[in-house]
Amino acid sequence: MNQHFFWGGSIAAHQCEGAFEEDGKGLAIMDLVTSGSHERPRKICRTIEKEKFYPSHTGIDFYHRYKEDIALFAEMGFTALRISVDWSRIYPMGDEAEPNQAGIDHYVSVVDELLRHHIEPIVTLCHFEMPRHLVDQYGSWVSRKMIDFYLKYCRTMFEALKGKVHYWSTFNELNHLDPATEASDIFTYMIAGVKYSEMEHPAQTLASIGYHMTAASVKAVRLGHEIDPENKIGCVFGLQPVYACNCRPDNALKAFQEMYRDFYQLDGMCQGSFPKYKLKEYERMGIQLEGLKEDAEDFAEGTLDFIGVNYYSSSVGHCEEMEGDETLFGGVQNPYLELSKWGWSIDPKGLRYLLNAVYRMYNKPVMVTENGLGAVDVLEEDHTIHDDYRIDYLSKHLQQLKLSVEEDGVDCFGYLMWGPIDLVSATTGEMKKRYGFIYVDKNDDGSGTMGRFKKDSFYWYQKVIASKGRELSEHA
Repeated sequence: MNQHFFWGGSIAAHQCEGAFEEDGKGLAIMDLVTSGSHERPRKICRTIEKEKFYPSHTGIDFYHRYKEDIALFAEMGFTALRISVDWSRIYPMGDEAEPNQAGIDHYVSVVDELLRHHIEPIVTLCHFEMPRHLVDQYGSWVSRKMIDFYLKYCRTMFEALKGKVHYWSTFNELNHLDPATEASDIFTYMIAGVKYSEMEHPAQTLASIGYHMTAASVKAVRLGHEIDPENKIGCVFGLQPVYACNCRPDNALKAFQEMYRDFYQLDGMCQGSFPKYKLKEYERMGIQLEGLKEDAEDFAEGTLDFIGVNYYSSSVGHCEEMEGDETLFGGVQNPYLELSKWGWSIDPKGLRYLLNAVYRMYNKPVMVTENGLGAVDVLEEDHTIHDDYRIDYLSKHLQQLKLSVEEDGVDCFGYLMWGPIDLVSATTGEMKKRYGFIYVDKNDDGSGTMGRFKKDSFYWYQKVIASKGRELSEHA
């Protein structure tokens, strides 16, 4: 890794900010999702019910504590931090004529604080934070009107942060829109504010949503380049390798199809047109898309500058020869791999596999925008946290990333660990599923002091960054 490689972490507004009714913020889709657990799914509500607990309402209070937290990131040596802007802070309803200036001012202040500490801000424009009104009034991304609302919001942020932010992501993990498991409701809701189980015509609905979001992304890339030619604009995808269970050709083909089933949006954003194979599939299914001709120039001119890769685990393609538990994102659990406490396979070599696959397919710079281990941490009486398991996980993944760059020639320009400070889990709504280098004293029921405490991994990552990735062992 060279001296320009970004070392840092990623966080998301709805998981950390809190302050859900402050400074003119509107109701966002995740403000209506309760806490849950690995065994008990989060409940998606239509209104806020007083007797229920909604973790996003308080998060970890990053909205008020961002200076304190950014100082801790700077102490570790971060050179980059990926944050998201909560759309509902900028346009509380989503369809207003004018933005909420207090929301803009907040993010300008956060970015200024990052720059003061010499940390490059990398801004995600939509990380599961959409105004709820756009769902209720327009049906979410089923409507093409959403593209205009989104682009207006993008323009506002591109102009407000011009000269301060040079790296952007249009969306986070919109590829998980394609249902693969019984957990689909939470994913379709996080991405688009709609539940898969309530769709009357799911195939058509998901196709329309997926296309409109893809078209919005390429249009946003063009817009961002027009406003500031120095902008580098990517999109973040949650991806995983899918291995064949054996060398039987049918199983190899099945694994290939399962791995690439939701790559079509990435293809559309990188290859200059919406993929013909997907249009052929839609034709066979009787699915109609609006705007293909009028969007063609945007696809040609709005290709991504880089690809953000979120990597956590791998799976095995379905086959008759092997039975196993279903993974969260589809596929079968790999019997050769250890599992995390939340049932995610731990596969460091899968990261090298994936980075090579993505880079060779698209020939665009890639950045690891998320990678981390959710685990139960223990806060000792002296406020220390001994998380050697996290150090082991990250060390092994970083070693594989290093090999992908130095031996395989992958143009990877950053590693942003998820999440560098404990925050609310998006899938379960828990706090006990901790990822951070920094412990936040908050429990699943919302109790706690919100105090910040450094884990052993804090000091390990500090040494890794100081060595510019030369020292990656668990004893760095």
